Amino acid sequence: MGKRGGKRFGPKRGGSSGGGQRAAYQEVEKHNELYEEYYNELGLVGLEERDEFWAALRRDLPNSFRFTGSKGHALPVQQRLIDHYIPEITSIQHNGEPVNPPTSIPWYPDRLAWQMTTPKSVVRRFPPFAFFQKYLVSETSVGNISRQEAVSMIPPLLMDVKPGMTVLDLCAAPGSKSAQLVEMVHGGEEARMCQVSRQLKSDEGRDLSLDGDNIKQEIKEEEQTSDWSDDGRTTGLLIANDVDYKRAHMLIHQMKRLNSPNLIVTNHDATLYPSIKLPSRLGRDATAAKPRYLKFDRILADVPCSGDGTCRKNPNIWKDWNPGNALGLFNIQVRILVRALQMLKVGGRVVYSTCSMNPMENEAVVASAIDRCGGSTKVRILDCADKMPELKRRPGLSSWKIMDKQGKTWKSWAEVEAQRTRHGSEGLSKLVEGMFSPSIEADSDVRVSLERCMRVYGHLQDTGAFFITVLEKKTELKARPESESKGTQPKPSIIATVEEIEAKPTNGTNPLERIDALDDMVAPQERDGDTEGPSAVARQNKENAPSEDVSSSKRQLDDVVDAHMSTKRPKFRDEIDEAAPRGAEDRQVHWPPPPGAQLELTRPEVNLLPKPALRPSQMKKKNYQPYEEPFKYLDPDHEELRTIYNFYNLHDRFPRDRFMVRNATGNPVKTIYYTSKLARDILTENEGKGIKFVHCGVKMFVKQDVQKVGVCKWRIQTDGLPVLESWVGEERVVRLKSRKTLKGMLVEMFPKVTGTGWQELGEIGERVRDIEMGCCVLRVEPSNGEDGFSERMILPLWRSLFSLNLMLPKEDRRAMLLRLYNDDSPLMDHSKDRFATQTKDEDHATIQAVKEEANEFEVHGRFAAEGERAVTVNAGHPESNVDSFIAEGEAIGKSDIADSSTVDTAPERG
Repeated sequence: MGKRGGKRFGPKRGGSSGGGQRAAYQEVEKHNELYEEYYNELGLVGLEERDEFWAALRRDLPNSFRFTGSKGHALPVQQRLIDHYIPEITSIQHNGEPVNPPTSIPWYPDRLAWQMTTPKSVVRRFPPFAFFQKYLVSETSVGNISRQEAVSMIPPLLMDVKPGMTVLDLCAAPGSKSAQLVEMVHGGEEARMCQVSRQLKSDEGRDLSLDGDNIKQEIKEEEQTSDWSDDGRTTGLLIANDVDYKRAHMLIHQMKRLNSPNLIVTNHDATLYPSIKLPSRLGRDATAAKPRYLKFDRILADVPCSGDGTCRKNPNIWKDWNPGNALGLFNIQVRILVRALQMLKVGGRVVYSTCSMNPMENEAVVASAIDRCGGSTKVRILDCADKMPELKRRPGLSSWKIMDKQGKTWKSWAEVEAQRTRHGSEGLSKLVEGMFSPSIEADSDVRVSLERCMRVYGHLQDTGAFFITVLEKKTELKARPESESKGTQPKPSIIATVEEIEAKPTNGTNPLERIDALDDMVAPQERDGDTEGPSAVARQNKENAPSEDVSSSKRQLDDVVDAHMSTKRPKFRDEIDEAAPRGAEDRQVHWPPPPGAQLELTRPEVNLLPKPALRPSQMKKKNYQPYEEPFKYLDPDHEELRTIYNFYNLHDRFPRDRFMVRNATGNPVKTIYYTSKLARDILTENEGKGIKFVHCGVKMFVKQDVQKVGVCKWRIQTDGLPVLESWVGEERVVRLKSRKTLKGMLVEMFPKVTGTGWQELGEIGERVRDIEMGCCVLRVEPSNGEDGFSERMILPLWRSLFSLNLMLPKEDRRAMLLRLYNDDSPLMDHSKDRFATQTKDEDHATIQAVKEEANEFEVHGRFAAEGERAVTVNAGHPESNVDSFIAEGEAIGKSDIADSSTVDTAPERG
């Protein structure tokens, strides 16, 4: 949902500020006279619904969650809920009353979203819910379930994302909607890749394995799609952006479990989002290369908003709401929407959404953005009445009133101008013409089409309130400068400015809050690194691009806009910003500076001693964010890559020019990443040009310390396994079909392979006994037997000197045991006793091998953790290494937690 704008809307996460104890939600009085008066006066619902409307907003919000990942992955997890836990819950009574089980949200596809009205306190503490609670916790901890408010799921569904599309999420953190969009970008990919793999194996005369039931169904659905150009891999891309650096990393954490090589995360102001350059192509005369910029098929603008539609989950809205909450956000919201329309392809869609009920943040923003972009001949509102038919909604408003900060309502801009003429602008400095409903004389098509906007209210289907609009770009456009727009905020007089500052609510203890109030009134501007005054990026929302005859070519207009929005050179080391003084980290810097500061700029430069070179870890970028390591692509013939190709016998058709590292040297030291082709083109073409990329690619290979000569030191990381597994040669593949065998491997860590240990491993015993040491791919294949599986699974496996181990975190093991076997037994690790005995009985060579294996797995586990630092094992008495080898189980259990598990701890924005 739209992020609630400003610092004054309720306490920060984690408790209240100022040392006071945070009030419990039930202690908040759910009544606000202005809040209720304004929305009653707007007539959002009829009189017959009004009581039900407010009663719903005063009730607690149901708990809702969504099954994540591809269909083939999500449906088995969902089926466990339907087959096992729903019947159990239906039989439960609490306080003599039957408990309502979770129900699927009717408008969400494939029943992959559910909600439950039973309070969390009952689910957590009432004993009959224990197994259901374990299921929710385990599947959430491994990222198969994501908590997300129901109405927050609507905007991505209306974007109509198809495979191969380029998608932008402008205000993405914490990432719930971005996760939905990634799933859509990869829609059908698993089925297409399986189909390509089967065809490839058939052509080469290799054995074919069965596909799962869900994959078979997806293959039938995907036969009609056209995104087969990259051997079934999706060619689309999602760029997820957030202006806040920390929230951008929260976004990465939220989406990491989806393991997408088609995801880029950036850190930019959405109102000034830079144009992204693509590799040039030769013109028709084959002489001049023509610059190209990325245009998007779909853009989500889930903008910062007052969030007054979230009072069911944020009760503080009731006590904090005032009409001024939305006044300061209008211009920002319009700028974001205009910038989105500029970056959109002709025929593409922008979905604009907020979690506010205020028409000033909704219909007014839409109408103002369309007006600034040239009217309904350039941009139209799509009618989505036939989309999601089971979703109950209300049409958008075509006329409304605006409430000022003093609580007075205004019907039209003419009333405000008349008041200013008679009595001055006191209390009216924030009101602008664009906030009001379009006049009859204005574009009648826009006024009528506002009813195509969608409003969702809490009493319709027991949800929060939400606003969604789907916009389509009909032709290329040139946005009118903001200075000429009717939505421009007039420059306040000194008196009005003082009044605005005094009106800002503060806790009275921090003097910087008054200065922050002034910051909120002045739009931030950026200086260009090469020129005086505001940069081209900052000017984009202020003035037109240079005038020229563009009628001969629509593409010329794109090039002008994109060239002005492309960022300039990055700052050099001596230009890097220093850390902000304490208490002023979030202060904005205004330009031009005051006269005193301008005098400072004219002083002659003093010849000081050269500054010492900064290490990358000491560097800080703008907004005081940590230095980001560069993205460097590897030569396909790099020596380390050739070692990997040979060890895993990778098929020649697997792309070898998409492997990347993140360090300045460009050498594979710890981790090798993999990205899609389009992501590679974007990262290489825009390197060093000021675009703030903070994430791209999945970890494909991680280096570990292997003592045995000839063993490949690069193991396949869990993140990249789905992309790579079908291209790995049979030499590194182990096949499994028995449920009993897999359960044993999940429960017992490091089963012995040497001696007669392989005989206890069932159908895979001989295979793992004979396979060379190193990383393998375990393919769990469907079979028709009673002891078989209905769905296909791919798991990473490691063959050590003496043992075998699934390279899964303990959380994943427990979740799979609970889902597949309804078993929550503790995991077993007998390695300590076994190797303690072995070191007493075997010769020195065997003892040394044990030490090496202990060291190998200790390093393996630590490498995969976030620091990826090596660990040295004591080379002294063998008993000291037995203790280190115990860490094998713990290290391997944690090996992928930092990179793979996603716990949705961040509430949806708004």
